[in-house]
Amino acid sequence: MKTFRSDFLWGGATAANQYEGGWDEDGKGPSVADMCTNGSHTSPKRITASFEEGVLYPSREATDFYHHYEEDIRLFAEMGFKCFRLSIAWTRIFPTGMEEEPNEAGLAFYDKVFDQCKKYKIEPLVTISHYEMPYALVEKYNGWESRECIDCFLNYCKVIFDRYQNKVTYWLTFNEINTGTMPMGSVLSLGTVKGYTGTMIGFPDKPQVRFQALHHQFVASAKAVKLAHEQYPQFLMGNMIAFITSYPFTCNPDDMLEAQKKMQMNNWFCSDVQVRGAYPFYAERYFEENHIHISMEPEDEQILKEGTVDFYTFSYYMSNCVAKAPDEKDKIGGNLIGGLKNPYLKASDWGWQIDPKGLRYTLNEIYDRYRIPMMVVENGLGAYDKEGEDGIVHDTYRIDYLREHIKQMKEAVADGVDLMGYTPWGCIDLVSASTGEMAKRYGFIFVDKYDDGTGTLARKKKESFGWYQKVIASNGEDLE
Repeated sequence: MKTFRSDFLWGGATAANQYEGGWDEDGKGPSVADMCTNGSHTSPKRITASFEEGVLYPSREATDFYHHYEEDIRLFAEMGFKCFRLSIAWTRIFPTGMEEEPNEAGLAFYDKVFDQCKKYKIEPLVTISHYEMPYALVEKYNGWESRECIDCFLNYCKVIFDRYQNKVTYWLTFNEINTGTMPMGSVLSLGTVKGYTGTMIGFPDKPQVRFQALHHQFVASAKAVKLAHEQYPQFLMGNMIAFITSYPFTCNPDDMLEAQKKMQMNNWFCSDVQVRGAYPFYAERYFEENHIHISMEPEDEQILKEGTVDFYTFSYYMSNCVAKAPDEKDKIGGNLIGGLKNPYLKASDWGWQIDPKGLRYTLNEIYDRYRIPMMVVENGLGAYDKEGEDGIVHDTYRIDYLREHIKQMKEAVADGVDLMGYTPWGCIDLVSASTGEMAKRYGFIFVDKYDDGTGTLARKKKESFGWYQKVIASNGEDLE
């Protein structure tokens, strides 16, 4: 039976805005994430149009990779990482996004990071834009609503491609680009929040603005891929989707059709554009029914066709159920969007349903549709972690979660899926993107940092650290 390939990219995933810190050091400018306050799963975080005194903005220090990168990468190497997924902070390279020349101090920082990875033979997997953009572009252009952002993004790509052409092979253009199909994507991804102070949940949604902004991201992504293919043939360019697997709540045909519709617009829409190079047929009716008109330049369709990605990556945390008439059903939370409670599944502390077999199902569905190499670049369990009497976090619940998902990845590989790697989310504790809290921890490494902003930032291995070390050493065979 097939198992993981010998060059399988085991590792872990982070994002600059949730992990890096140093938000105003060495010339870095403010990003959208730097303007987001802390929150919890019961009290949503806010974005503020200006800095508010006495309010905690957790991404500004996060868990301080900026000053701990050597120690952290050494710990990742000790676990046996073959791959480290990280993002470059756009505002560390171009503080407002509009400068003609890049910030050399920012470029030099990532040189040091990539050199440290090379020292330990760890392959960087770099997300170019991961839930942050220069806040100056929000103030001037309302973020991605304006086509001006395309040229700003391409200028950024040209600089980092040229600078790191001998240090980075694997690139992802936009993190979870399909958040743009959802209202909260306006804050997380699109930056269409000019002048707004409030929560992501309370944001006044404008689908026309959102999908126009998403189109501009599609064009920017395709142009970046095209640039890489033409000038840096050694690069492999990927997309990144937040895959939210939806099951029909019952076998009622209405529920079946509703689940199909959710899968199309939440999951397939963006990757159909990025992998197949064109808007899918089902988008036409959705746009018509929601009064959305996408303004395109004459060359846009050709650009999308020429800028398709080489491999497909996605996040998978959970699944949910969908019904045509959900009012009387039990609702649950989830990654980006919630759904209906599946009676066959358990849930995490945050109410996210745990569905390892759903990962196998999802891998098969994606590979059947696109037939290009795939990578699971986010997967993990957010939980309350506490030290035991021996001073160690015994996160057996996290080990159980990851073990079962890796087993189902093995099954998918046996099914014939071309899976190239696995980077669990938050391999070291960091700030939650959705809630802005530290209490929701994912890492194999505990960071002494708390929701009130206190903490020494000291690193400590959790029990899962040694377990994952064995998994990597055995190429996924030793899961006990």
